[in-house]
Amino acid sequence: MNKEIIIALISFLGTMMGTLGGIVASAKLTNYRISELEKKVELHNNFARRVPVIEEKIKVINHRLTDLERQ
Repeated sequence: MNKEIIIALISFLGTMMGTLGGIVASAKLTNYRISELEKKVELHNNFARRVPVIEEKIKVINHRLTDLERQ
């Protein structure tokens, strides 16, 4: 084989390994960021479930205060 062909094959293999390594690293970063976003959404959903309960409790407290002020 010619030296040029061997060098071309080695260059091709190096390029392929670099490309695949970049794709794997990018996929890992994307998966990490998605999991972090899922955690944030979970926290937001828990907060969104609790707000109506808090609002109802505030309404009850306001009614009780109004009743006490009338006395």
